Amino acid sequence: MDGAVTVRPARAADKSAIGRLGAMLVAEHHAFDPLRFIAPVPGLAERYGSFLISQADKPDRIVLVAERSGAVVGYAYGGVEGNDYMVLRGPAGELYDVVVDPDHRRQGVGTELLSAAIAALEELGAPRVVLFTADRNRIAQAIFAKAGFRRTMIEMTRELD
Repeated sequence: MDGAVTVRPARAADKSAIGRLGAMLVAEHHAFDPLRFIAPVPGLAERYGSFLISQADKPDRIVLVAERSGAVVGYAYGGVEGNDYMVLRGPAGELYDVVVDPDHRRQGVGTELLSAAIAALEELGAPRVVLFTADRNRIAQAIFAKAGFRRTMIEMTRELD
């Protein structure tokens, strides 16, 4: 695909695009494991977009978009967290979402977003960056490993009847 990728902070005008991508993220995860991940619901794109834009101006949060030829083709959402005794972790930057439009995958967009998000979290003072990825999302795991992430936790789920 032609056109350089630019990563920049999200703005209010990006709400629809990042909402659509966020709803797509929910749908993809639900397809991976419908018992573990929430199902998409009507109006999700609008609500997700509004939520992400509400986070963009918070001093401990980042919302970045990847733009190509004037169109938003991905986003990253993260924040700086303190000690988390539930997961036995000290302060860290946490990447909550890294999403790329399917038409723009395998073209370096995710790598650009990931690098920019790590840099932004480091700028906020994060001593490390952690993230969670779906077990079946092998392509994303390969991108994360290439960027220097290592496995540290494995979530296991059991449904209760």
